[in-house]
Amino acid sequence: MYPEELVFPMRKQLTDQGFSELKTVDDVENMIKNSGTTLVVVNSVCGCAAANARPGALTSLLNEKKPSHLTTVFAGVDREAVEKVRDFLAPFPPSSPAIALFKDGELVHMLERHHIEGRSAEMISENLKGAFNEYC
Repeated sequence: MYPEELVFPMRKQLTDQGFSELKTVDDVENMIKNSGTTLVVVNSVCGCAAANARPGALTSLLNEKKPSHLTTVFAGVDREAVEKVRDFLAPFPPSSPAIALFKDGELVHMLERHHIEGRSAEMISENLKGAFNEYC
């Protein structure tokens, strides 16, 4: 488990932009009941989260269509909440970072670590904007 003082700035990068944190199983259960679209960023301490996933997710929101709800969960910290999110990401294997889009509780778009690692934040943003244009 990572110390909170280490992950705080990584959490803050998303929460300062309106993402709500999923820290408990109840938070995740409530999130999946959202109507409309919900973006879930599985945050991580790794370099590809810092350079690609978080910036890509944030710039994707500069789109005319965007998700109704913005949420995040932190791998290696919010263990029970992460496991519950991963239940809803099946059949995809555990991945962090990861970015998922749900519509009315159904998974409709998924970016796994191998879609994030080695790709620019701009490429991730464009991918997400395409999903937003289709589902939001």
